[in-house]
Amino acid sequence: MKIDTNDILNSIMESLSNIDYIRSEEIPNISLYMDQVTTFMDEQLASTKRYSDDKILTKTMINNYTKNHLLPPPVKKKYSREHVLILIFIYYFKSILSIRDIETVLKPLTEKYFSGEASLDLSSIYEEICGIEKGRVEPLKETVKAAYEKSLSAFPDLPDGEDRDELKLFAFICSLSFDVYLKKAMIEKLIDKLEDKKSEKN
Repeated sequence: MKIDTNDILNSIMESLSNIDYIRSEEIPNISLYMDQVTTFMDEQLASTKRYSDDKILTKTMINNYTKNHLLPPPVKKKYSREHVLILIFIYYFKSILSIRDIETVLKPLTEKYFSGEASLDLSSIYEEICGIEKGRVEPLKETVKAAYEKSLSAFPDLPDGEDRDELKLFAFICSLSFDVYLKKAMIEKLIDKLEDKKSEKN
């Protein structure tokens, strides 16, 4: 069966174009019970699921995040919009970082800005971050296209056909994976720096 790598690229480009995020004004400005939090997250982030039965957030996950100090405990079993904002950050981080690393990254936010007493609130920080990321979608598309074009010329000594198509697709996957590997390594270096600063402070 012929592999249509061009169709695969078009699908990736379309998914990148459709990337969206939960805006802070969409988060209820009232405290929510756990069931309401999981329902809200599931509805708002449904488009990010790979499979329809994937779980965005469960009660067990929330309890584990609180137990591992990623998320401040609820007040009288209710979660504020600040809790929801932190949970959104956790959702995106958890696919690439360990629980410990996520705690290190989020601790300054939960310590300084969670209470709402600082000059900057969590909603403002969240909106700023999302604005930066939205601006990176088009440059990312160009990077993906470049990796795709490079993979098309891979294995030139093989005759055109299914075997070469498979290997070109493999080359494309490897190229994208290498980007993820390098960025993950850089993120971990930055987190180690944060840990070192915390140790020096203590």
